[in-house]
Amino acid sequence: MAAAFAPSSGSALYAEHPRPYAAGQTCRGADGHAAAFDGRRTFLFEPSVLRALAARTDGAALKAKAALVARADAALMRGPYTVADKRTVPPSGNRRDYLSVGPYWWPDPAKKDGLPYIRRDGEVNPDRASDKYDRADLGALSADVEMLGLAYYFTGDAAYARHAADLLDIWFLHPRLGMRPNMNFAQAVPGRENGRAEGIIDTAGLQGVVEAIGLIAPSGALTAERQAGLERWFSAYVDWLMTSRNGRAEDAAKNNHGLWYDSQLVHFALFARRPEVARKVAEAFPRRRVAPQIASDGRMPHELARTRSLHYSVYALTAAYNVADLGRCVGVDLWNGAEGLRRATDFIVSYRGRIDRWPDKEIDPEPDVIEDLVIRANRGWPGAGYEPDDAALLRAYFKSDAR
Repeated sequence: MAAAFAPSSGSALYAEHPRPYAAGQTCRGADGHAAAFDGRRTFLFEPSVLRALAARTDGAALKAKAALVARADAALMRGPYTVADKRTVPPSGNRRDYLSVGPYWWPDPAKKDGLPYIRRDGEVNPDRASDKYDRADLGALSADVEMLGLAYYFTGDAAYARHAADLLDIWFLHPRLGMRPNMNFAQAVPGRENGRAEGIIDTAGLQGVVEAIGLIAPSGALTAERQAGLERWFSAYVDWLMTSRNGRAEDAAKNNHGLWYDSQLVHFALFARRPEVARKVAEAFPRRRVAPQIASDGRMPHELARTRSLHYSVYALTAAYNVADLGRCVGVDLWNGAEGLRRATDFIVSYRGRIDRWPDKEIDPEPDVIEDLVIRANRGWPGAGYEPDDAALLRAYFKSDAR
């Protein structure tokens, strides 16, 4: 199915008859929020939200900002990160290919060599974060770049932007150290598979990287050549997502993986200046994702079957929210047009403050996980009664514990 979302001559129709944008909406296609955000080409970070946070001088906001700055200062001392220094050589023989192991797969204790690995749902194998694989470095890169981008925005200190740009240069663009734009060997299962479609979700953190690239634009830390190189990398990754075996299989996923596939594809296509790809995915989203995955009572059956059903329900809906926000950039209103998003939101939010009453299995409940949904729901349906907790809002944007 993914190949059907590739650019085609049909996209000319939208050039002649552009879709209307919602009132107050400032995201404009591949340019994102740049025109309303002093050149910052973000797609999920809304100018009005960040400006309001930057203007706050109350104690809670200042404490959260100070925590962000402290963490960003620590990030200045980390890196660079690269896929080329892992201890395991991918099946391709090229260390520039990303390699990770499935999180819930473990050596079989009944076998001397542990092969093939066996699945223990919800229990993460710590080997996944070891230097044998790339997952830890990808996670660190994504977290640090997003944090540095936010620190630059809130402080104006170009040192944060410069370090973010240097991290990006090594990870994506370096001719010997840069990652090749594929996930052929992501979430491998030793003794079973060299790489799986499910591994594509490993790059979900790069959505924060895309937003950070927009945030640091005014600093000049990213030269025009670097910016163009990053856009080419993500365009190549978009092609891989739509045409590779793993990409097509992940596109066919019926659970949170399918939602996160769309979230990434739409976001990366916009960044790569391919809005026609983003629009096709967004237009198909209600039919292909929302209707099959959200029941009439708001439950998400595929996620409820997991040992961490609350976590995965929120995780899945977060991806859907991303697509809804990004859809606005191409004139597709999913907040009001994707029937089912509101039902799923209301079902989950009904357990706000009482997750101990969650009706399905959850082996590791997270007290604040629903608060993040409320923040997004309040923006998607303003005035609908989703009142965000201020401490949760500060944690979400300052990447810190403001309690």
